[in-house]
Amino acid sequence: MKQDERDSFFRLGPEQILQAVESAGYDCAGQLLALNSYENRVYLVGVESGSLVAKFYRPNRWSDAAILEEHAFTLELADLDIPAVPPIVIDGSTLFHFQNYRFSLYPLKAGRAPDLESKEQLEQLGRYIGRIHALGTTCSFKHRPTLDVHTFGDDSCEFLLENGFIPPELEAAYESVAKDLLDVIELRFESINPELIRLHGDGHQGNILWEAKDYGLGGPYIIDFDDARMGPAIQDLWMFLSGDNAQVNATLDILLTAYTQFHDFDTSELSLIEPLRTLRIMHHAAWMARRWDDPAFKYAFPWFNTQSYWEQHVLILKEQMGAMQEPPPQWI
Repeated sequence: MKQDERDSFFRLGPEQILQAVESAGYDCAGQLLALNSYENRVYLVGVESGSLVAKFYRPNRWSDAAILEEHAFTLELADLDIPAVPPIVIDGSTLFHFQNYRFSLYPLKAGRAPDLESKEQLEQLGRYIGRIHALGTTCSFKHRPTLDVHTFGDDSCEFLLENGFIPPELEAAYESVAKDLLDVIELRFESINPELIRLHGDGHQGNILWEAKDYGLGGPYIIDFDDARMGPAIQDLWMFLSGDNAQVNATLDILLTAYTQFHDFDTSELSLIEPLRTLRIMHHAAWMARRWDDPAFKYAFPWFNTQSYWEQHVLILKEQMGAMQEPPPQWI
């Protein structure tokens, strides 16, 4: 991130936020509330017609073309009555510029976390994810990356080692376990050769808002496609699985039975669950390290980049080697 862009992003304050929203044609009413987001800056903004959500993009993470590609995907989904939440379109545009900032505006959607113990809610999630993936197969992202061993694994390890985040006394252990893990993951991906499709990319409970209704079960809003990329279908499913083997298999059965009403699923991808979990662990540590010059990260995550954090990180990676040798969940 260029120094001036970085400093400007870190200093983003109420005055710039309200001026940016007004530059898109809204009359702000003065209310402003920061929402829970660290990668970007996201705010609930009061305007004369109600409230909307303003999302300011971190500089140099995504190109304009990549952001617009995400927007186009969510607009396609909404056109098919799939409950993604696309940005507001103003005069044919969804991405706006104000001073050094890039931002988009979204309608406010309220809801609670889904109940992953509810068969009915899991069935709805499975059906909608199946529909997302059915659309996701129709073309490829051209400006967004692929979730693979290189982008989530190799790049993450290299960044941590080259920038001195791993304590010297842990470097050898970290480098050894990381290399062994990535070799196994690479072979697993090569043996399965999964179809790569357009994904949400970060499918978990925190990115689902469940709208309650006076009648019926309500339904989900699927939010935050900021991590949308090419990858295997199981990436949007595995983080909804938890508990012991019996619970995991039961949840998987509900999700996939509903999912396959709209899109086929290759069960060989179940062998990618632990490799994908491992890549997520590696990528998350490197993501935190890449953002460590952002004061918001130091304030929110004071436990990161401590000796105990890295000791625990190496231990978790060693445990993942064992987890990847276990039989994957089953769906029959």
